[in-house]
Amino acid sequence: MLRTPVNERRLHILEWLKEPSRHFPPQRRADLVEDGVTADTVAAKLGVDRRVADTHLALLADLGLLRAKRIRLRTYYRRDEMRIAEVARMFEKGW
Repeated sequence: MLRTPVNERRLHILEWLKEPSRHFPPQRRADLVEDGVTADTVAAKLGVDRRVADTHLALLADLGLLRAKRIRLRTYYRRDEMRIAEVARMFEKGW
């Protein structure tokens, strides 16, 4: 995690996913809070290609900061609040 460079877009994604219903439009097949948002939705908000959003979301998921959930043919991402709190505690302790 420490080797991964901080990226403004990833920080935005994490911030937006704190309150997804405030930052993203409702979805047809999934609940924004319970299931998360798709890469397409994040890409539209960032103003980038879906592949760019996929890369950011996959990296955050690999770090354990996001949880991925498949529903039909799409992957939905939401924050892993327990993991984020754990990482925050490590940094607070001066890890």
